[in-house]
Amino acid sequence: MTRFLTAAALGAALLAAVAAGRPAAAGPAQPAQAPLTLREAVETALRANLAVQRSAEEILAAEAQRRVSLSRFLPSLGTSYSAVHRNRERTSVSPLTGREVVSLPENQYTWTTSVTQPVFTGFGLIQEYRLAELGLDRAEVALKLARQDVVLDAQNAFFLVLKTQKLVEVARQTVASISAQRNVAEDFYRVGLTPLNDLLQSEVQLANARQQLTSALNDLDIARARFNTLLRRPVGTPVALVEEVEFARLDWTLDTCLAEAAANRLELEIAGLDIAIAERQVKLTEKDFFPAINLTGAYIRTGEEWDVDGGEGISDAAGWNVQATATWEFWQWGRTAYGRREKLARLAQSRLRKTEIEDSIRLEVQQAYLKAREAEQNIATVERAVEQAKENLRITEEQYREQVATQTDVLVAQTLLTQTETNYTNALYDFKIAKAFLLRAMGRNPFE
Repeated sequence: MTRFLTAAALGAALLAAVAAGRPAAAGPAQPAQAPLTLREAVETALRANLAVQRSAEEILAAEAQRRVSLSRFLPSLGTSYSAVHRNRERTSVSPLTGREVVSLPENQYTWTTSVTQPVFTGFGLIQEYRLAELGLDRAEVALKLARQDVVLDAQNAFFLVLKTQKLVEVARQTVASISAQRNVAEDFYRVGLTPLNDLLQSEVQLANARQQLTSALNDLDIARARFNTLLRRPVGTPVALVEEVEFARLDWTLDTCLAEAAANRLELEIAGLDIAIAERQVKLTEKDFFPAINLTGAYIRTGEEWDVDGGEGISDAAGWNVQATATWEFWQWGRTAYGRREKLARLAQSRLRKTEIEDSIRLEVQQAYLKAREAEQNIATVERAVEQAKENLRITEEQYREQVATQTDVLVAQTLLTQTETNYTNALYDFKIAKAFLLRAMGRNPFE
């Protein structure tokens, strides 16, 4: 027993040496931060994500466009000032006095203030406003969709870090266990209890375990860098997370998931809005089938000086008028008909695109559901196998110390335990990731 404890201590020292030999990150040490929960990680990602920020800006742009469309219903007020210089003044003979009078002065200044009110635009203004409202609705749904994508990405990155951390722990435990077993084999070899090949087998197995530990540490660094990138933090920022080891079993059937996805998926809502927008655009092209009527009121002042206060040759220095104008371009060589035909084709495309999205969603839900069920079953299968593999290794090591089992038996038992623990870790976090994908496929947001 003393020899075994000494070997275990040597193995622990070797593990510390492996960890100490790993190159440290450059730069000053950063203060430890409180571990992030899954919800905190998701909320941080939502605040930092640029796609979410772009979607929020798109809502502001769509709201501004809606207000622009609304303003077109209201009268517009404008003013103009013009100056005309003629080569000479124009005169004519007065029929009353028989003398020449100025009919047009050499310099003439005119100031006009007008108010224009659209009366009828072939329903064009109404359709433009409805289009702007639909654009705002679409922008708001797009923001919700962007947030759902970020929630899924954050969950995936969070669980991937925890998964790789667990795999690193398994690899370290394997290195420690094989190191201790290697020391026992060396002691037995020195006193002539075991052949050299037992020691060589343990040396090779230890080298393989160290290599797997190095790969696991690299995978962990990559997972942490991806997590920090998602949260828009420096890639070298220390990552501390609250472990999520519990899991809730699925209590939904596939039909339930499909029905919920059909009712909740925001992609379908956006596709429906795209169809509504295309329908409005078809109606908008029909405005050219009608005349446009505008009502304009103007106040005009004229003068031969810049202050537009009358003068010689100007009989009426100030006046106003009201004018109704109807405009109708009734022949455009088929431009209106072709434009409407193009919008009808766009409408058909939007409807076909929605059908494609429905098919894609059904496939996505089924794949996510089957993946989650597979991982759930694997957890139940492997969970008990881990305890069995641990007990098997303990018994085999005791038998080896009693020279009942061989070194090969011990290494096989250790390999079996490592593989079983790895399978359990993969199954546990693969289930969590698969469940997150399933919730996303169903249109659920677990944090809102």
